Amino acid sequence: MKKVICSAAAVALLALAVTSCNKQAPKVDEKPVSTSSASSDMKIAYIEVDSIMTQYKFCKEYSLILEKKSQNIQNTINSKGRSLQNAVAKFQQDIQNNKYTQQQAEAVQAGLQKQDADLRELQQRLGNEFQAETDKFNKALRDSIQHYLAVYNKDKKYSLILSKAGDNILYADKAYDITNEVISGLNKAYKSVPTKKK
Repeated sequence: MKKVICSAAAVALLALAVTSCNKQAPKVDEKPVSTSSASSDMKIAYIEVDSIMTQYKFCKEYSLILEKKSQNIQNTINSKGRSLQNAVAKFQQDIQNNKYTQQQAEAVQAGLQKQDADLRELQQRLGNEFQAETDKFNKALRDSIQHYLAVYNKDKKYSLILSKAGDNILYADKAYDITNEVISGLNKAYKSVPTKKK
């Protein structure tokens, strides 16, 4: 019974949507567009974003650089965090063993609180630096792709080149997929980042 009611409600909503869509809005000096000539002149292509991220040398190199930086940040924060935890544990043990006067205990506790605040500040600063580096990478990636596509499209004359990521394009004919061609061109044009020798 509930299915019938839901179906009837869905049909009623659909009918309402269709009738409201059929009502024409007032026209304001509209010029008729010749859809046949516009659609026949328009060339559209798309690029699989996931493929660019995994096959474009620039992405692969910078992903490794960012991954290494992220790991270094994590290692630094973890190391300082362990040191602080050890200091707190020692302080608590010393308190239980009555090693401090009230004044000494307050001074050590204030020092530990400062270390904790410093650690949080370091974590925030390193996080901000990493985010800035990631934003810089994303901008450089976007710029390199847009620059290459401007050059690439001089001969191809596409009216529109879409980026396909996940489900943002529900259907696309593979005949319009220029991903491999673009990745090949991007990789040929890309100059690898010189690695720093330690």
